[in-house]
Amino acid sequence: MIYLDSAATTLQKPEKVAAASAWAISHLASPGRGGHRPAMAAADTAFACREEAARLFHMDDPERVVFTFNATHALNIAIKTLARPGSRVVVSGYEHNAVTRPLHALDVDLRVARGPLFNQEATLEAFRRELARGVDLAVCTHVSNVFGFILPVEEIAALCREREVPLIIDASQSAGCVPVDFEALGAAFIAMPGHKGLYGPQGTGLLLCGTDPTPLLEGGTGSESKRQAMPEFLPDRLEAGTHNIAGIAGLLEGLRFLRRRGVERIAAQEGELIRRMGDGLRAMPAVEAFQSRSPAVQAGVLSFRVKGRDCEEIGEALGSRGIALRAGLHCAPLAHESGGTLETGTLRASVSAFNNSREIDQFLQAVRELC
Repeated sequence: MIYLDSAATTLQKPEKVAAASAWAISHLASPGRGGHRPAMAAADTAFACREEAARLFHMDDPERVVFTFNATHALNIAIKTLARPGSRVVVSGYEHNAVTRPLHALDVDLRVARGPLFNQEATLEAFRRELARGVDLAVCTHVSNVFGFILPVEEIAALCREREVPLIIDASQSAGCVPVDFEALGAAFIAMPGHKGLYGPQGTGLLLCGTDPTPLLEGGTGSESKRQAMPEFLPDRLEAGTHNIAGIAGLLEGLRFLRRRGVERIAAQEGELIRRMGDGLRAMPAVEAFQSRSPAVQAGVLSFRVKGRDCEEIGEALGSRGIALRAGLHCAPLAHESGGTLETGTLRASVSAFNNSREIDQFLQAVRELC
């Protein structure tokens, strides 16, 4: 199988990820739930994972790295800490439902900083206009999960700092794929999944906290057990209940893989593969490929559609030929609205550090045959 659906989940992972998770199931207990060896070993593993993440994302304090179930869980904590009913919230035109649905549920005054696809300057200007109108919160995806569009989060973060507006960054498609610098961004929160570009197992995620958060769940933490309110300190304040320690052990190995390989090297590799893919698709008269002319503006995700053909039909046909990608709206109708593909959806191909040019060429040949 040629796997081109890493924007959903990186199925191909370093061998040590699965090995660490399997080992943890029979050797690690729960962090903070005892002084015996399996519990202490679990605590050491969890802290090592926090340290590895803090190093990768340039954070001074590993204890402000909070474990979550996924990016959606992390985003819900961040949004519900900073937004209230009626809050004025600006988002980009490329947000996932993991951002827009919690905001809708809160009944905020939602404002969209719209900009044409792959136009960073227009997106930045749209944020500048909305911030000038007065907002209470900004939320911005770093990389579009539909188009791979790299939004200008560094410049958006600078605008937010100037106006003292807290910023939440959704790094679901950027963490591990392009550099993310928490200290430089100065965001209130950065949310990310463990199972995509960090090469960890499903059921893992991280929330990087620059602001004191409000707990989404209450329960046991293994600390301050007499107290009936959640602890004031991180990470315990946000980590109620038993940890997914097998997932955390696997995530630790995924983060170590990124450190050894280098995020910049992975970004260069994925960018080269996406350019090869886009150039090949654009050479086919029946195909419309959404490719940026500037490599610096597109990460390892590319959407396309075949003229006059249903995306789901093409996706199934490719799947029957052993090529895995995703067709549809990708849980991001706002992004499709911005890209002009809301009525049709797209076929989305996304790469990882484990793809190669031979696989891209085989994928292109399969699309040619279907067209």
